Amino acid sequence: MTELAPRTVRHGATLPAAGVALTDLTPSVHPVRTASVPLARKPGPRAPGAQAPTAQQDAALDLPPRRVPLARRLSRVVAVVALCDVLVLALTAFIAVSFRARLDGVLEKDTYLEFALLSGMTPFVFLLWLVCLALGGAYARRNLGGGTEEFRRVAIASLMAVGAVGTVSFLSRSNISRGYVILCFAVGTVLLLSTRYAVRKVLHHLRQTGRLHARVVAVCSPTALDEVKASLERLSWAGYTLVGACVPSHHLGELSSEPSVPILGGSDDIVAACELTGADTVLVAGGGHTSSQALRRIGWQLETLDVDLVVVPGLIDVAGPRIHMRQVGGLPLVHVDKPQVGRAGGLVKRIFDVVVASAMLVVLSPLMALIALAIKLQDGGPVFYRQTRSGRDGGTFRMLKFRSMVVDADRRLAEVAAMNEADGVLFKVKDDPRITRLGHFLRKFSLDELPQLVNVLSGEMSVVGPRPPLPAEVEDYPVDMHRRLLVRPGLTGLWQVSGRSDLSFDEAVRMDLYYVDNWSLIGDVIIMLKTVRAVLLGRGAY
Repeated sequence: MTELAPRTVRHGATLPAAGVALTDLTPSVHPVRTASVPLARKPGPRAPGAQAPTAQQDAALDLPPRRVPLARRLSRVVAVVALCDVLVLALTAFIAVSFRARLDGVLEKDTYLEFALLSGMTPFVFLLWLVCLALGGAYARRNLGGGTEEFRRVAIASLMAVGAVGTVSFLSRSNISRGYVILCFAVGTVLLLSTRYAVRKVLHHLRQTGRLHARVVAVCSPTALDEVKASLERLSWAGYTLVGACVPSHHLGELSSEPSVPILGGSDDIVAACELTGADTVLVAGGGHTSSQALRRIGWQLETLDVDLVVVPGLIDVAGPRIHMRQVGGLPLVHVDKPQVGRAGGLVKRIFDVVVASAMLVVLSPLMALIALAIKLQDGGPVFYRQTRSGRDGGTFRMLKFRSMVVDADRRLAEVAAMNEADGVLFKVKDDPRITRLGHFLRKFSLDELPQLVNVLSGEMSVVGPRPPLPAEVEDYPVDMHRRLLVRPGLTGLWQVSGRSDLSFDEAVRMDLYYVDNWSLIGDVIIMLKTVRAVLLGRGAY
């Protein structure tokens, strides 16, 4: 086959034309780097016939030392998780058998036989449990360290193990104690989930510090590239680092003179780009494939490489549980369930709100009394600040807060108007001179929001929901943004656990709309747990 001449693409990168072997890459290939996204190489399986780059080529390309492939490092993580599970189950066995022994008294002759039986059955029970965890996908690499799928699979595997133990016990007619089984699986499941959570935090730290991140080559249009870059940088805990992009030829004319990441070629240059950058993942986003045939070709190009293929289906801000894949005659159909707006404002959520708000008021009432006393002693002004906010269906209500500003703060608004640091229709001033010394403390830990529990009990707010907007904000809302008003505003929400006041207006709105469309009760519980951490850290609040 006649060898084609190399072609030059944007950002100063010279790549071989489609079909040219990787061995044709010479030290003269040197993509221009940006300060924020440096190119890097790591070793990995090469296409057949391709030779490993020499040390001289690495030096010429100014690439960092090679590392163990991500897939191999993730396999080690899976092994560590499995070892942790074994240790957890061993601890569970010790707790369950010891508790049962203390309860019955192992020195009594009539319980000695049962204790021996429990001790003998324990290895079988936990071996069966580990098998259920493995078969249930609890050790799948794609489920580690993100979302609720990992926890869900651990819980389901535990239920499967309970059923399996019960079935084996019935068929073998063994007289195993039901109390022992219940205790084992109750304690074991809690410990397994707690261990997974701890491992997840370690994983997030390793990813954020660059020790366990995946290098990504994006295949998309220039417009989608900016969105992909922003999303991956925002979700640093997910462990994706964008090292370059391949832009289809029909989108090359849309490139700016200074792309945000190195452009490494077109759709036919994906393998060469992966070899050059040491990519672990190819991410296909908007404009990256115009047909199923094009996507299939990308899969063929990556067939011999240890590189994952990830496709962004255009279902941004649709929660995973609402998406279902179904094959019909070889045609993959993606079914998207209807938004959960009705459930987000339904009876179950209302009961949840009343129970949680009542319990919090009982527990926090002494603290709230102390805060009220401190505010009164500070300047003798009113304890509470009431502000009109827009609630469900656009109706207004008086939202309560502990007063954190001087008494005449509203009259002095014009003095600080020029200090506004927020975008959109929000008004935020990080060092607002109207905030009192006590007010700074209350705002840092969101203690000024506690009186809104009364708004929750009165049905004007929810414990979890979108941020309660001002009526003036609602007047400037575009049509889509009015969807936030379909549910009650919340005391906390996704915005509270994702940056609080540090978020831009558009980002806060995006999170609110996501919450409205994808509500779930377990999601509310998770947001509440994350709120505790966000409040204690005191970040992003002013």
